[in-house]
Amino acid sequence: MNLTPVMQDTHNAAGSVQTGATGPARPASQTRPGLVAFVGTGPGDASLLTLRGAELLGQADLIAGTPELIRRLAHLLPDGATVTELAEAHGDAGPLIAAAREGRLAVRLYPGDPLLFGPAAAEADACAKAAVRWEIVPGVPAATAVPAYAGMPLTSEAGGDVRIVHASDVSRVSANGQAPSSLVILGAEAGPVDLAKMLMAAGWGDTTPMAITWNGTTTDQHTVLTKLSSVAADLKAAGISVLTEDGPAVAVVGEAAARQGLSWFESKPLFGWRVLVPRTKEQAASVSERLRSYGAVPQVVPTIAVEPPRAPQQMERAIKGLVTGRYQWIAFTSANAVRAVREKLEEYGLDARAFAGIKVAAVGEQTAAALGEFGIKADLVPEGEQSSEGLAAAWPPYDEVLDPINRVLLPRADIATETLVARLTDLGWEAEDVTAYRTVRAAPPPAPIREAIKSGGFDAVLFTSSSTVRNLIGIAGKPHAVTAVAVIGPQTAQTAAEYGLRVDVNAPRPSATALVDALAEHGARLRDAAIAAGEPVRKPSERRRGARRRIR
Repeated sequence: MNLTPVMQDTHNAAGSVQTGATGPARPASQTRPGLVAFVGTGPGDASLLTLRGAELLGQADLIAGTPELIRRLAHLLPDGATVTELAEAHGDAGPLIAAAREGRLAVRLYPGDPLLFGPAAAEADACAKAAVRWEIVPGVPAATAVPAYAGMPLTSEAGGDVRIVHASDVSRVSANGQAPSSLVILGAEAGPVDLAKMLMAAGWGDTTPMAITWNGTTTDQHTVLTKLSSVAADLKAAGISVLTEDGPAVAVVGEAAARQGLSWFESKPLFGWRVLVPRTKEQAASVSERLRSYGAVPQVVPTIAVEPPRAPQQMERAIKGLVTGRYQWIAFTSANAVRAVREKLEEYGLDARAFAGIKVAAVGEQTAAALGEFGIKADLVPEGEQSSEGLAAAWPPYDEVLDPINRVLLPRADIATETLVARLTDLGWEAEDVTAYRTVRAAPPPAPIREAIKSGGFDAVLFTSSSTVRNLIGIAGKPHAVTAVAVIGPQTAQTAAEYGLRVDVNAPRPSATALVDALAEHGARLRDAAIAAGEPVRKPSERRRGARRRIR
């Protein structure tokens, strides 16, 4: 059988390839009319971007916004788009108008809502005068989103009036006569103590509740509940030193600020925890997503690099054997093995149909998920220990009657153990161990990450194998004593102990998702204990010597 790689033409109609800073450029459409879109991005959480905003952003030819907005939405920016970073929120509409006249889609990004204390009206007016098409996409405003993320209902079913002001206008908000039920102050980072004094001078009672939320809807969110007369003292008691501006703050004044029972966002068990994930970017995707669901901030640090085998002939013969029916089983002991086989199949223009008639085994749920993405459902996944040993224990013996072929294909790493091969041989199978990829120690992470690891800048670290323990310490150093150590099983725990690490969390079963869930339970216990003791809820990194929370 002759397997020839399928070559794909990546050139455009003009016979050339265009490249830009972020990838191949997309030529502007010659048929669509140009458009300028003024898009509100919400107050901080990227997932609050509207569907219309995400749709326009994904098609944009020119994108303009502050560096913070560009960073926050980087995963949505299309390859080849021209990105212009603006030093401040106000910008010149000239480049947007020029792009629209060229038939391109220009997207201007704003924090929150474009028309709520924002410059979009002036820039949209310039587009109208220039007679180009333009559109305003509303964004979730900080004035409502931040209180919602802090669990403060501004109104109730019975009613209630809300007034939204900027910090610069607080002195004009009198409590005499018709004071609003809820007062929302944007730009409160300018000086919450001074704002409280101005409100009391305007007639607001000194016992009026006030809640100040910094960096709302992000994992840096932090809320202080206080009263107008005690803002300075309560900030000090919370360990907050208001020095200079450090992110936006929204203040809520009135009875809504006294509501504490609905604080759902900051109550997540790993809220704001910086968690080190020593896995490759591909392997860490599902783990990172689960960490984010618990409020954590994952930091992926690859400890190994995956490279093709030095001699590809073995894999070429294995792929031919798959197609010609040489094997009864194929066993995958890692997601990397799945990826290596898949890439080789696609190189020859093949797909999941090459597995027709072959039984497929996966070492665990992560590997089974990787197979599922390829359209393959594993026939065998061990229920107990998810390792080569666990797969070996679950493997059925060879049956001459039921099994027409006794060969098993094992596409694995170059450093794989012989446990599974030995077990298969004992059961009567003929195992063909093929090097599908090589693993090498990854390069050390950047200096700031290495320093954070050693100095206690991370709140937790997840170890999913003994090799991740050894390799992380080898390339980046030993995690600080305050960092919570979570391991996937007893072997990993033993390796961590050999390196002098205190193990705080053991997964109830050997899977990455179970490990994250166990860490979340650990975080919830720490949180509950602090609340029961009447102490501030602090992350592990905030317990190190000299650590102090600051809102600057």
